[in-house]
Amino acid sequence: MQSFITNKAYRLFLVLGGFFIANAVTAEFIGVKIFSLERTFGFEPVKLNFFGNAGLSFNMSAGVILWPFVFVMTDLINEYFGRKGVRFLSFLAAALIAYAFVMVFLTTRTTPADFWPTSHIQTGWPLEKQDLVKSKVSDYNFAFNLVFGQGLWIIIGSLVAFLIGQLIDVIVFHKIKDVTGDGKFLYRATGSTLVSQFIDSFVVLFIAFYIGANWNLGTVLAIGLVNYIYKLCMVFVMIPLLAVIHRWIDRYLGKDLSQQLKREARMAR
Repeated sequence: MQSFITNKAYRLFLVLGGFFIANAVTAEFIGVKIFSLERTFGFEPVKLNFFGNAGLSFNMSAGVILWPFVFVMTDLINEYFGRKGVRFLSFLAAALIAYAFVMVFLTTRTTPADFWPTSHIQTGWPLEKQDLVKSKVSDYNFAFNLVFGQGLWIIIGSLVAFLIGQLIDVIVFHKIKDVTGDGKFLYRATGSTLVSQFIDSFVVLFIAFYIGANWNLGTVLAIGLVNYIYKLCMVFVMIPLLAVIHRWIDRYLGKDLSQQLKREARMAR
């Protein structure tokens, strides 16, 4: 146990994997909220027109806030631990997300304590504040079930898109690495993420809404394209952070161990 804790490679895998899984699971649950990207930053929504769908703006699932960090972790894990490392963590994350959804589903089927549905309304508050809170949420239990009771097709679409995106990211990353060698990490990290996120953006909508909610294909493609434009921008925003973390890891591991891990990652298929 002591050798595991003190081994730098093991600790790095544990830290990267922990952040990877924590972000993936959290993104799935906060993804039920849809927010306006433009209004969040104080701008009026843009009006885009794709595939015959007019007035599209950047109304995004809150999960997109965390997904860029997931794919930063993916590329770093890929760089130092190869395909097997990414695949292991991807399937583990998917299994934990599915487990979490099952547990949350079971909690929505439990009977609330008598006092809990109105426990968020404090009797000591002024009547005006009580009335305001009641007008927003009168039943805590109903709100809980509404927020966490995501549709089955959305869950399936999200998990399938996550796994496909991860596996494609791994393949593209190493295809680029075969060309560039050990150098140009940012090229292969950026390229693999651009490809995997393009596919992820459409797969989740196709399963969740084209199959699960009978949306027309044009709407799915239009919203998927808007989502991908956002992710495309975020990829380039994250490049400096990715470069900083990559340099920090190299310093932490030391030159010899860093190069050894990268060689082993490249050779492992």
